[in-house]
Amino acid sequence: MTSHVHVHLLPKLFEPESLQGGVAVVIDVLRASTTIIHALAAQAPRVIPCGEIEIARSVAQELPPGTALLGGERHGERITGFDLDNSPLKYVPEVMSGKTLVFTTTNGTRALERCRRSARVVVGAFVNRRAIVETLVADGRPVHLICAGTDGYITAEDVLFAGSIADAVRTRRADQSNPDDETQLALSLWQTASEDPAKIRQCLRDSRGGLNLLELGFDHDIDRSATCDMFDLVPEYDLATNVITAH
Repeated sequence: MTSHVHVHLLPKLFEPESLQGGVAVVIDVLRASTTIIHALAAQAPRVIPCGEIEIARSVAQELPPGTALLGGERHGERITGFDLDNSPLKYVPEVMSGKTLVFTTTNGTRALERCRRSARVVVGAFVNRRAIVETLVADGRPVHLICAGTDGYITAEDVLFAGSIADAVRTRRADQSNPDDETQLALSLWQTASEDPAKIRQCLRDSRGGLNLLELGFDHDIDRSATCDMFDLVPEYDLATNVITAH
């Protein structure tokens, strides 16, 4: 029996056509996924992801004056001229309410672009873990967990979260099939942390992405990104309009 839950350790390790008919979950725990969730929870009506900085600037300029904010990072730091960096703690209602977020990051927004052949694309992180599981179980289609990685390298925090979702969905669906190797690696990593918040936080701190953030002084972002089930919302990416909204 073939499993219907698949972990992809990096966007470049799968062909986009392999996602056809399935639900893709884009995972960039540190920090794009976590920040997108925070922005929508802070009453931003939509997020427009952009792969490149100049495209983001152009998109923002085309929107009515005063209605958009530019957010994102390159190599962990705020882009010159942008309103916000990629820290989820900056995305609060007094800043985001009613504002469209035009967003570009080194890894996460590019991972979204890789998922255009899937039937549905959602955004997941620990802060909306339960909501993601409920959405995937209710949907019923094959699940593809897309780890964004960091600068083209596999990162433990994304794999850990993918393992947590794979474990929960397989359990809820009573899936007894043998997982592929990538999925088994993610499941094994999750088993080492289980539901222990301290172990989850430590895994994030020890990862490639976490060490980069610690060096830049964003340790509070790591703590926030390691927090489970803060929000009961699922960002969904509309493939036709290139817009992410809350569901």
